[in-house]
Amino acid sequence: MTKPAFETTVHGTPGPQGSKTVNAAGAMYESSAKVKPWREAVKSAALDTVAYDETWQPIRDAVRLEVVFTLPRPKHHFGTGRNAGFVKPSAPEYPTGKPDTDKLLRSTQDALKDAGVLLDDSVITDTVAAKRYVLTTADTLSHPGAIVRVWRLTQPKEPQP
Repeated sequence: MTKPAFETTVHGTPGPQGSKTVNAAGAMYESSAKVKPWREAVKSAALDTVAYDETWQPIRDAVRLEVVFTLPRPKHHFGTGRNAGFVKPSAPEYPTGKPDTDKLLRSTQDALKDAGVLLDDSVITDTVAAKRYVLTTADTLSHPGAIVRVWRLTQPKEPQP
């Protein structure tokens, strides 16, 4: 595959976006307290990545988005006593519980739009997403976060006035 048009590493705990809660006054807010810090982390990493490219324009054509989310293992996955720090043999290999992959993608896509990487998240036509635990595969980080890659599916067009 060709080189991605955009690639960045985001540090922080991935936060899902999607579920809304209504308070007694009728105001809606995100039910996950992690979504705002995550969106800020993605936006900050994206802005840092494109900051030195004076010709960068938000991508307006079809793209493929790939995100590998690295999640922390729950404490109960680790042994105790002399086995503290070691993952139990009974611990699952993959994070099959919450947060949902689609909700993690939603917050990440919105942050990429806010950072000016994408003109709109509707330009994403192909998506590949994975949830992994820390240091379990080649594309996982040594701490919570994500690796984000965006490929253009067509040749870039000239910006419209």
